[in-house]
Amino acid sequence: MAEEKSGEDIGLKADFLFEVSWEICNKVGGIYTVIKTKVSPTSKIYGENYCLIGPYFHDKVKGEFEETIIPDQYKQVCDDLKEVGIVLHYGKWLTDGNPNAILIDFHPLFARKDEIKTHLWEHYKVDSLNASFEFEEPVVWAWAVGMVIERLSSMMPGKKVAAMFHEWISGSALLYLKSQGCKVGTVFITHATVLGRSLASSAVDLYCHDKEGKCLLDTMEFDKEAYNKNAHTKHQLEKASAHAADVFATVSEITGMEAEHILQKKPDIIVPNGLDISGFPTIEENSIRHKNFRDKIYHFLLYYFFPYYHLDIEKTLIYFIASRYEVHDKGIDIFTKALGKLNDMLKKESSKRNIVAFFWVPSGVRGIKPEIIENRMLFKDIEDSLKDNSEHVMWRLLSATVADSPITKETIFTKNFLSEIKRKTLRFKREESTPPLCTHDLIDYTDPIMQMMQEQGLNNSEDDKVKVIMYPIYLTGADGLLDLNYYEAMQGSHFGVFPSFYEPWGYTPLEAGALGVASVTTDLAGFGRFALQQKGDDPKGVFVIKRMGKQEDEATDELAKLLYYFTKLQKKKRVENKIEARRLANLADWDILINNYINAQNMAIDKVFSQ
Repeated sequence: MAEEKSGEDIGLKADFLFEVSWEICNKVGGIYTVIKTKVSPTSKIYGENYCLIGPYFHDKVKGEFEETIIPDQYKQVCDDLKEVGIVLHYGKWLTDGNPNAILIDFHPLFARKDEIKTHLWEHYKVDSLNASFEFEEPVVWAWAVGMVIERLSSMMPGKKVAAMFHEWISGSALLYLKSQGCKVGTVFITHATVLGRSLASSAVDLYCHDKEGKCLLDTMEFDKEAYNKNAHTKHQLEKASAHAADVFATVSEITGMEAEHILQKKPDIIVPNGLDISGFPTIEENSIRHKNFRDKIYHFLLYYFFPYYHLDIEKTLIYFIASRYEVHDKGIDIFTKALGKLNDMLKKESSKRNIVAFFWVPSGVRGIKPEIIENRMLFKDIEDSLKDNSEHVMWRLLSATVADSPITKETIFTKNFLSEIKRKTLRFKREESTPPLCTHDLIDYTDPIMQMMQEQGLNNSEDDKVKVIMYPIYLTGADGLLDLNYYEAMQGSHFGVFPSFYEPWGYTPLEAGALGVASVTTDLAGFGRFALQQKGDDPKGVFVIKRMGKQEDEATDELAKLLYYFTKLQKKKRVENKIEARRLANLADWDILINNYINAQNMAIDKVFSQ
């Protein structure tokens, strides 16, 4: 465990820090994970001189936020703000570090939205005349945040105050402070540019070079393209915030490259995302948990595949992808194609190895397939019969062993038991020749992932060496099938596949590494580039395939070769990869990476208070 450091130990220059995000006590996406996991080390450094600011939604704060009495020194500010339609809820975020938090009920301020939008147009050229509620709601909230920071910082005479703002969604708070001339060191952090994400979802490759050696990142008119994508309002607010901030930061090198062109602003500093590694099992614990959770997955496979045909479980490896349903951005498309190629390679050489690839990708479902429910019920009936007779079986097995008698099923089981089990086993077998590709009935009968599986010849036929299972629900630990949560399912697997086309950071390979699971990511993912910087030429643990400037077919071929390579590894080599994956994850511990945030805050303080 890293030694706890005080602000003085690391050269802290800010006396007080505000951190602003729409996802404080309000889980929406990945930024919630980023902030929540770094709260503890930040609190250790700043202590009570740290306060997070988010939106107040009554139905979301339960279990996230504990409201407390507003400190005396803030009461006058709260009363003054209430008169202009801003209600403050002061308390603690119920997470590690237990930091102070202010949640703002800003809806009474909505009456001033046109005034706010006019100000943004006149001062920052943010064209929001026809903006939707999706834009207006966070803009009004962030404007209120700016007013809160303005008043609270004015009550700290002689103190150097820094404020960090995450994403365009909090941008109007920063712009408010700048327009009011507030002496606060501001840091604006982009996790992914609005336009970059929009273009990627349309399969636009910004890094692929044409015949003249130019790429779209260099030639596209992004301000104009923002209008074409109807993303101009968010893009303009994001761009204005990046330029107005005292310090502009991105979470990865790849996002920095993107921002330099799309926002026409090079980041002043990179602030990589991390994890609190102390909250993850040790290498030794991971080894034990892998076996336990792997066996639970194997248990599921017994009733998923065995009603149709026998599968050698002992020679089966578990691969997986876990992501949102973004087929192109998350690389689900090339993963499916690579599995098809891997299947062909293994079949051609008559390999004894089997691969079961899980697609943990939530989608719209009607319910678990009836045949799987029936399989599970009949399997449990067989399992219960064996458990009921286990003591008797153990006694007969022990007797035969010490008597040095031949051990056959007749010496272990009674005739009645064998007859009973035979009847139950016959009921367990199904007439259909192949197990389903998906655990659930999907709402979309033309599901793109299912269609891709079939196009690649992944049909779960008996002679297929690669089997696929679409698992379109969240891993809660109580879903009636695997009954494993997200981390448990990861730990029970052998290899994670995250071949993203667009991934500003990418927590999944980092989480996999922290759990002692080897994985593959790409050089278009923030964590992938971080891994390359840390690993050098050593590919073990976290593999990184090249997607930058590559055609999809090239990336697919490289991924297929890597999957084949990992499939052929002996257990000892797989264990070495597990250890290396964890070693790399340790380098992304917040106790190390938090220093990048401190440096960003220090830079902002220097810029504002040295003038």
